[in-house]
Amino acid sequence: MKILAFAGSNSTVSINKQLVTFAASFFAEDEVEILDLNDYDMPIYKRETEIEHGIPQKALDFAAKIDAAQLLLLSTPENNGNFPAVFKNLMDWISRIKNRKIFNGKPMLLMATSDGGRGGASVLEIAEKRFPYDGAEVLETFSLPRFKDNFDQENGILDPEKREELKSKIENIKQNH
Repeated sequence: MKILAFAGSNSTVSINKQLVTFAASFFAEDEVEILDLNDYDMPIYKRETEIEHGIPQKALDFAAKIDAAQLLLLSTPENNGNFPAVFKNLMDWISRIKNRKIFNGKPMLLMATSDGGRGGASVLEIAEKRFPYDGAEVLETFSLPRFKDNFDQENGILDPEKREELKSKIENIKQNH
C-alpha cells in the first residue's frame, strides 16, 4: 500500500510531525512517504493572486501526492482551536484545482496531539466533521494528550493505553481497507 503521511504544521520541531512519523512506523511493510509542509510554502490564498498567477505548482504537486496515495496519515496541530494557517492555506489552494476535492476520496487516519490535556480535541472534532466534505474518508481518529509526558523520540508513545489504542486503530485500517 502507498501511504502519504504529513503534519498540518510548518514547525521544524512539530510534535504532530513526530506523532505522524511514529504512526507511519507501523506501516513498515508499505511504501510510506512523509512530507514536510515547509517544502510546500506558497503565498496566502487570494483570488487576485490566483487570477494573476494561477494555482502554485507546489499546490498541484501536493495534490498529486494525495492522488498517488492509497492512505493518508495526517496529524494536525491546534492553533487557537483550529487548523494552523499554513495547513488551511494549503487546503485553500488545493480546493481551487478544477474538478477535485482536497483529499479526493482518500481514506485517512486523522490524528492530533498537543501538550495540553485535550490533545488537540477541538481541531480533531472540526477536521472529523469537515474533511468528508473535502473528500476524505476518515477511517479512524486518534488524540494524544500531554505530548511531552506521553511521547519520547526513541520509544514513541509512552502511555501503554494510548499506544495500544493507536496500534489497534492501525490494525483495524490494515484489516478493513
